[in-house]
Amino acid sequence: MSDVRAERWPTTADQFLAWPGDGRAKRYELVDGEICGMSPASAFHGIIQLTLGSMIRQTLRDTGSPCTALTEPAVKPGLHSEFNLRVPDLGVTCSSIMAGQILIEDPILLVEILSPSNRARTWMNVWAYTTIPSVREIIIVHSDKIEVQILCPSTDRVWPDNPEQILAGGTLRLDSIGFVCPVEEIYADTPLG
Repeated sequence: MSDVRAERWPTTADQFLAWPGDGRAKRYELVDGEICGMSPASAFHGIIQLTLGSMIRQTLRDTGSPCTALTEPAVKPGLHSEFNLRVPDLGVTCSSIMAGQILIEDPILLVEILSPSNRARTWMNVWAYTTIPSVREIIIVHSDKIEVQILCPSTDRVWPDNPEQILAGGTLRLDSIGFVCPVEEIYADTPLG
């Protein structure tokens, strides 16, 4: 019985990557050895994800960066990595990507879009991302108000206890990729923008 359960419900990151899913066409993450379903995103969430992802991608192209922007990349936190695979809303990696690859190596920038309904889960993921050695910036974009929060480690890789807050009228600067924009632009095509 336990062998069948292991085949249907993986508990390690490697098993999870090889798992074909359960036939329900849902998105999942592996959190401390447990498969957790991910709810469908709200319309505002989707608009913000597309807008910011497009802006980041264009910045990478305009600057001739070798890095790649991705939506919903699978990343492996450094802490308890054998039992965790998380899926941020956006990510940037400068490592090459192969056909069929699921797990993204060495992300430098990760973005979570925060909805009121997933606040605790999102922050749990954000703090897990701080254990990935390559990550230089983590962005949290609120979907119900104009507010972006940014976390950056110090030069000795110490992460702050609280993120920097950027409100309406402020400018988002991402040093990891040379990105700069007024924070309101992220909310274009939503009633907030």
